[in-house]
Amino acid sequence: MAATSSTAHPSHLRRLLVVLTAVLGLLSGSIALAQSAVAEPPHGPDPTEESISAPRGPFDIDEESVSRLSARGFGGGTIYYPTDTSEGTFSAVAISPGYTAGEDTIAWLGPRLASQGFVVFTIETLTRYDQPGSRADQLMAALNHLTERSDVQDLVDPTRLGVMGHSMGGGGSLEAALENPNLKAAIPMTPWHTNKDFSGVRTPTMIIGAQNDTVASVNRHSKPFYESLPDAPGKAYLELAGASHLAPNFDNTTIAKSSIAWLKRFLDDDTRYDEFLCPPPQDPEFSDYRSTCPY
Repeated sequence: MAATSSTAHPSHLRRLLVVLTAVLGLLSGSIALAQSAVAEPPHGPDPTEESISAPRGPFDIDEESVSRLSARGFGGGTIYYPTDTSEGTFSAVAISPGYTAGEDTIAWLGPRLASQGFVVFTIETLTRYDQPGSRADQLMAALNHLTERSDVQDLVDPTRLGVMGHSMGGGGSLEAALENPNLKAAIPMTPWHTNKDFSGVRTPTMIIGAQNDTVASVNRHSKPFYESLPDAPGKAYLELAGASHLAPNFDNTTIAKSSIAWLKRFLDDDTRYDEFLCPPPQDPEFSDYRSTCPY
């Protein structure tokens, strides 16, 4: 009996190569389509110095109160959110007040940030005397409420979450970032914390200090916090010239525009806002500015 050859005919190999090439092309096209379907375009028009400094941004907003009775792990608060759903989901940020202070002291940030294209949750704490560690837990509980229990949860992208806070709330936002590396941005404002080592933070963090702060002096709090943070994935320190510890309790354009730029850059990954962060801005409102530009 004649032996059967196992060698494929060249024409068969060419046809097989053509089929494999076509299949790979289809797969590549499917992957590209899937990626384009998932990726969302930047929210809002191209930014300008005027647009990030304005009292209100381009989005119409609404608000929803969350009662203390319905909140789990925090003291309730107010959710501010864009009403336009045509641009997909939005990133979200929870904001804590400081020691002995109520939500009303940081409420101005709610509509100012939300109108730029964020879901913002300004919270009440469980007690006015909660320490930074407790405030960190409450910030995370508020974000869980946003993504799992709130009436606006369908507006929120649960992969793009951040925290902010004033004083002990600022210390709480640092601690939340330390304990939750999946957070995409943190902004502690005139922060206070007994811990001065945040070298384990993996969240892009902008610290806002106040030159004349006598409660949480920048030399004992904000600057050591900043220096302890790793350079990657990004950090910044801005110091408000002539300002006191309570500067974040009042509508402040310098705080607002800096926060908007940081949140847009790192929560939304919107590189259009790089120009407001790098190179470090020259602004008479700053007595000091440090950063790890470029991001």
